[in-house]
Amino acid sequence: MKRLTLLLFLLPTLNFAQTSITPLDCIEPFYHNVASGDPLSDRVIIWTRVTPDDFTLPVNVDYAVALDTGMTNIVAQGSISTDALVDYTVKVDVTGLEPQTYYYYEFKALGNFSPRGRTKTAPLETSTIDSLRFAVVSCANLEAGYFNAYEALAERNDVEAILMLGDYIYEYEEGGYAPNSNVDRVFDPTHEILTLNDYRLRYSVYHMDQALQKLHQNFPWICVWDDHESANDSYEDGAENHNVGEGQWADRKLASQMAFFEWLPIRPKSTSNLEIFRKFNYGNLLDLIMVDTRLHGREEQGVNQSDPDRTLLGDDQYEWLEDELLNSTATWKVLGNQVVFAPIEVFGTPINNDAWDGYPAERQNLLDFVVQNNIDNFTVLTGDIHTSWAFNLENGAANVGIEFVTPSITSPGLPINAGPLLQIENPHIKYVDLVNHGFIILDINSQRIQSDWYFVNTLDAIDASYSWGKSLYSNDGAMNLQETTIVSTASSAYDIDLAPQCPRSTLGTEEQYIGLIGIYPNPVSDELTVHFAWSNHGQHVVEILDLNGKILQKEAVNTIALNSANKTLDVSMLNAGVYLLRIWDSKGNVVSSKFVKQ
Repeated sequence: MKRLTLLLFLLPTLNFAQTSITPLDCIEPFYHNVASGDPLSDRVIIWTRVTPDDFTLPVNVDYAVALDTGMTNIVAQGSISTDALVDYTVKVDVTGLEPQTYYYYEFKALGNFSPRGRTKTAPLETSTIDSLRFAVVSCANLEAGYFNAYEALAERNDVEAILMLGDYIYEYEEGGYAPNSNVDRVFDPTHEILTLNDYRLRYSVYHMDQALQKLHQNFPWICVWDDHESANDSYEDGAENHNVGEGQWADRKLASQMAFFEWLPIRPKSTSNLEIFRKFNYGNLLDLIMVDTRLHGREEQGVNQSDPDRTLLGDDQYEWLEDELLNSTATWKVLGNQVVFAPIEVFGTPINNDAWDGYPAERQNLLDFVVQNNIDNFTVLTGDIHTSWAFNLENGAANVGIEFVTPSITSPGLPINAGPLLQIENPHIKYVDLVNHGFIILDINSQRIQSDWYFVNTLDAIDASYSWGKSLYSNDGAMNLQETTIVSTASSAYDIDLAPQCPRSTLGTEEQYIGLIGIYPNPVSDELTVHFAWSNHGQHVVEILDLNGKILQKEAVNTIALNSANKTLDVSMLNAGVYLLRIWDSKGNVVSSKFVKQ
């Protein structure tokens, strides 16, 4: 979210960016690895994506879930088919599992095993839980730096799950937002993404980042979108970064939502329901309530701000949220939310109308509801603004809740130290850091809830080192943040083996390879976008052949600096029918697949 930077200090954003992405050859045809998410006490979503030999045919995929890395003690297994209608993604809701249990899982397709993944179910709602830990992340701009925070979290291996509060991807064109000249990764496609195929390709590139893969492979994720999964400063009926020349907003929004559900391990409410607000229970200790402050009901920013009926959540989601808070019997009621809940003012004026500050009546209604219904331990988690904050949430003279804001993975913050000024203007701000990038470890027990901020040392090189920044906590029933120098620590229950990097049938990586990751769209009418990756730098040749082997089209692609790219081919002059796409590299490696011309 760029608005805070623009409105608060009227300064240009920092220039950050990223590096080349090299998929592991040992995981072919599962170049995007595996993932899991939305854990319940008896089930969890497992996910992968298959790169097929033929993009015109469905692929049958087997899956298995076991209690051991050797996949010998299998507790669930089955088969599922995938095809181009879902971009060859695979999502299985595995049921019949035991609560609060680690599992390993794998897929098999086209004669190959996927890497094994590791996941964990939630406890029973009736369970007495002593403590819980989560990682909280947001705002990963591919062109702004290496995803070192993801690697650091995977190596820590000390949380139940990853809470992704949005901006998993960014929609901009190459160089469109905070590129970092110190790293060599760029967006694919290189234009701003608008269509379903555009969004799919952007997720495809993100999912080949090895740090992101490792974190997905070993922990269940609980995800919500923010604005950049669709377009900057989006709301239900539009976005700041969308104009009439880019088509209908409804079409773009639907495309972004479909790609999100295809490419992330999120449980749909039904096959046609793209709502993301939902609740996760962790025994008697925690109710985690995830909301959508972007695409469901939100009215346009900066319009009729004083209207008492103005809504951020929409009436139905707001009523659902009140019901979940009212009916919760857990000690801690935690709201997983995208935008800053607490007010932030400079000289008495709110500075970010994209946050809850732009919807003050609805915020006040929710705070009044918390007070009137004696709801204890109301805690808000937030992403979006690329910086670190902690707030007491006030209702008049009394504190009624707290808020923790996680820093960005890579997206730019502010290059100046304005924290002291902000805290003078806003005494309910108990901590602010506007510069660093990293993550939060949220540690919860029956006595207190604590947020530990950790910051990576660099975005400019692959380096998972990091340092502790700050810790604040609130005791049960107090709703008043206090600083501590005692960092929370994990119990030995988290000391469980990570999943191996490569599949169990593969001993190591090959030195040379080329992989065809995707063909968009297929069938095609006019322009065919080819996404491929390789280990050998140099020149690649992309060819289109008829089924008799005659070369109809041939183009060279210079791939000296990168490890993946997309090439758009004009196929409008081809007759309707089936054709062969073939890619060669300078070492003689070749990959091919069929596509259909309409």
